[in-house]
Amino acid sequence: MKLCVIGTGYVGLVTGTCFAEMGNDVVCVDIDEAKIARLRAGEIPIYEPGLQELLERNARAGRLTFTTDLSEGAADALLLFIAVGTPEGEDGSADLQHVLAVARSIGRVIDRFRIVVIKSTVPVGTAERVREAIQGELDARGLTDLEFDVVSNPEFLKEGSAVQDCLKPDRVIVGTDNVRTAELMKELYAPFTRTNHPTVVMDIRSAEMTKYAANAMLATKISFINEIANICERLGADVGAVRLGIGADSRIGYAFLFPGLGYGGSCFPKDVKALIQTARAEGYDAAVLEAVDRVNQRQKAVLADKILAHFDRTGQDPAGATVAVWGLAFKPNTDDMREAPSLTTIGQLLDAGCRVRAHDPVATDSARRALGEPDRLVYCDDNYDALDGAHALAVCTEWGAYRRPDFERMLGLMAAPAVFDGRNIYEPDKMIRLGFRYQGIGRRNP
Repeated sequence: MKLCVIGTGYVGLVTGTCFAEMGNDVVCVDIDEAKIARLRAGEIPIYEPGLQELLERNARAGRLTFTTDLSEGAADALLLFIAVGTPEGEDGSADLQHVLAVARSIGRVIDRFRIVVIKSTVPVGTAERVREAIQGELDARGLTDLEFDVVSNPEFLKEGSAVQDCLKPDRVIVGTDNVRTAELMKELYAPFTRTNHPTVVMDIRSAEMTKYAANAMLATKISFINEIANICERLGADVGAVRLGIGADSRIGYAFLFPGLGYGGSCFPKDVKALIQTARAEGYDAAVLEAVDRVNQRQKAVLADKILAHFDRTGQDPAGATVAVWGLAFKPNTDDMREAPSLTTIGQLLDAGCRVRAHDPVATDSARRALGEPDRLVYCDDNYDALDGAHALAVCTEWGAYRRPDFERMLGLMAAPAVFDGRNIYEPDKMIRLGFRYQGIGRRNP
């Protein structure tokens, strides 16, 4: 098939590249000329394992091209995918200005039947607004009777494994009431769903809601286990054992039951808030989701609170303390700093007067854009360099490189061997036996 993907951010670039990998001819469109120039040169603006190789291979084969001209991208494409951002508005709702701007642009360039597929995460009812925006432009051009269709096709990509999630999806959601369009979408996704993972066709509003409901459910599991972890600490229980006990229940499962510093990234925080606002606009108080959001915001402060309380107990003046931070991105295998818990941790430590030496395998440049280079914050090229003279280590992101470090080397580098494990990647008894002061999240030290 011939496809046009509008927007070369995380979702658009991964989706367009994976469609090309399955033999489709894909034109990716973006208004950012510098980004398009980089993509044409084979440079990707994000870090995502496996994406670079796929992009280069499909660009060489001529199946994947990039342009700033929507009329060029839409010229031969039957399906036009809207994959632009829906950032959080001031009130927490999704900002649809980019989606609707693209819809109007589509209405100004199409001249025969097209299927407009909304890949962006959008509130319920957005497809109707997209249809109205396109129709308004067609009416202005005198093309009142030109047929087109609008489909909701939400993405379920996890940063760090987005390529595999796209190539081998758990499910494909298609929101349409048009039988012909549904069959075309099934045909498009057939190579991705050969392992009997379903393509579920439903009405458009339910498809739009499915995306928000899925992310809200996963965010709820994360906030729930963090709440349990905080209670465990106060009762002398170990959340690691509790997780094993409850996850064995098939109704609960282990996925997303990892206590830590809360969720971040571009999806969960924004989507939970947007769903709360959507409910509020309909006069409904989404009490569970509001609690999920509150717990998550509170959880991001847990690690810095532990470190500063430790300094207070040991008589260490925070203004004279150095804290090493391992991990800056909101999760491993990405350079995304959006809503990253490390931002809260570092901000609290700097506000208390600490010096911070930070390391991340790939997110340093993104962190510089998010945090700048304030006094008392040093970005280190090596994780062990960050430990030099440190009075504490804060583990904020569970990168694989941090899981099996040289503990003896760590002891030799640190001014005080205190480890605050925000992702529970170390065993408390082992750390204490090695000579560290150790605190995890919801862990019971021996």
